[in-house]
Amino acid sequence: MSTVSLILCLALMLHVTSACDGPNEQQQLAASRQQSDEYFANAYGFTPETWSAFSYQPSNPYYAPEYSGHYEGRTSLNSLQPINENNPFNKYFANSNNVEVEQSQAENRFLLGGLGANLINTGIFNNRFTPANTWRPFSNFANRIPISYNPNFDNPLDTFDACTSPSGDAGICVPGSVCSLFGGRPSSSCVLGKVCCVNTISTCGGTVTLNNTYWQSPTTAVSASSTCAITLRLDTKYVEQLKKPICQIRLDFVSFTTAQPTAGTCVDTFQVSGTTTLAPVICGDNAGQHMYLDVPSSALTSTDIQLMFNFGAATTTRSWNIKIAMLPCGASYLAPTDCLQYFTSATGKVKSFNWQDVASTTTRQLNNQKYNICFRTELVSGSRATQMCVSICTVTNGGDAFYITTPAAVVTAATTFLTVVTTTAGATSQSNVGTTVSSTGNPAFVVATCLYDFLQIASGQDATTGVEADRFCGNQLNPARGADLLNPGLATSTQVCTSIRPFRMTFKTDGTEAAIAAVTPPTVPAVAGADAANTGFCLDYQEK
Repeated sequence: MSTVSLILCLALMLHVTSACDGPNEQQQLAASRQQSDEYFANAYGFTPETWSAFSYQPSNPYYAPEYSGHYEGRTSLNSLQPINENNPFNKYFANSNNVEVEQSQAENRFLLGGLGANLINTGIFNNRFTPANTWRPFSNFANRIPISYNPNFDNPLDTFDACTSPSGDAGICVPGSVCSLFGGRPSSSCVLGKVCCVNTISTCGGTVTLNNTYWQSPTTAVSASSTCAITLRLDTKYVEQLKKPICQIRLDFVSFTTAQPTAGTCVDTFQVSGTTTLAPVICGDNAGQHMYLDVPSSALTSTDIQLMFNFGAATTTRSWNIKIAMLPCGASYLAPTDCLQYFTSATGKVKSFNWQDVASTTTRQLNNQKYNICFRTELVSGSRATQMCVSICTVTNGGDAFYITTPAAVVTAATTFLTVVTTTAGATSQSNVGTTVSSTGNPAFVVATCLYDFLQIASGQDATTGVEADRFCGNQLNPARGADLLNPGLATSTQVCTSIRPFRMTFKTDGTEAAIAAVTPPTVPAVAGADAANTGFCLDYQEK
């Protein structure tokens, strides 16, 4: 009788286990994948927009292959990540084929490599039974879970998943003891008994290996003529980076205040080294700004990225809070290559570094800026946007929403081509476009307009008149072109639209605000007046 009972129990157990393979399994997986994708994106600071870029199977017809490309993201937007036939959790299961893998396991500084998977799979489903007992009804349980390596999908068995605390801070899901080991602050609960651990560093000279780490200024005042730096170490030998090799870093400047530049040149500097992206040196006020930095895949090589402040002798308040997000290779929310800034909503605001809505008689625009600003093409009213329009921001505190290079109209007449060019700050309010304007003087000479400092918008057209230009400067945004040196453009700004996709802008400034009096082709092809009180730009953008 006991034998019959045992057989019946086995049959019943196998029947129940096989029920896991029903049609609801795929539906549950798809729902879980979608919820997890959106949750992970929110943890990185993104809010799902009308046209999501995550890679679960979409139902919207606008996700057709012709709407995806290498620029809009790093992965195709119209298909799921392929299922990996080799279960990525195989290394966590006890079998003879994995001995060498486990012996070569990545360095684990806290003895926590694959902690969750080891406890669940090995500890619960295998080691509850002695090796002498070959009856293991749960030994194949983990293999029944449809797992594929998709960076956009956080499997609940993974460790170090992203999360968001009730206060809005980003963190990672880990056991409470691990959070303590990393020196983090538990803020809320995650799945499987984990906590949302918010990690902060408020020292100089530290090393960051955790995703969603906040680097804050020290509690004591930062002294003048000093340096403060940290190192981001990207290496899959670390258990916290084992599952997801890193290909990009996103820096969010939650707060950022340093000394203002002198004639456009930073006295205090913030710079990045070790990335393939050449990030410009910045300073001043940059709260709310961000940077995307491409790095070599940590699956191929370990990389050290350094973030460094150098403080000059000026006495001023210096404080910062920088969120450091490590973005995995293959994720659909990576910024396109060579895009220092990337915006993923249909409307928003884009500003040059150190632009503020404040009255100022000194230059806030930074020298030596050269970077691309990119915009993901969104769905607008169910259709993919066909154009993007920009217009100057509304200012209420005396700031100037667009001032790049003093307009050429205030350049005084020169008697010879090499005569020193002077300007009168604030003498007029004019737009400039193109690169040079020829004077009608005798002899004629050439004065640079948007040659050295400019905002480039490919095929930018006046939304009303259709007048087109691609380089904009002066202190009005308008593509209208003047007849000569004394009439360079218009004294009003207008909405400028482009239909060139992918949508992007390029901002470039040279290394000086002083007048350029000597021409040395080809590096200095034209003279230029001195700049005064340039502010940079603040633009409202809208995709249509």
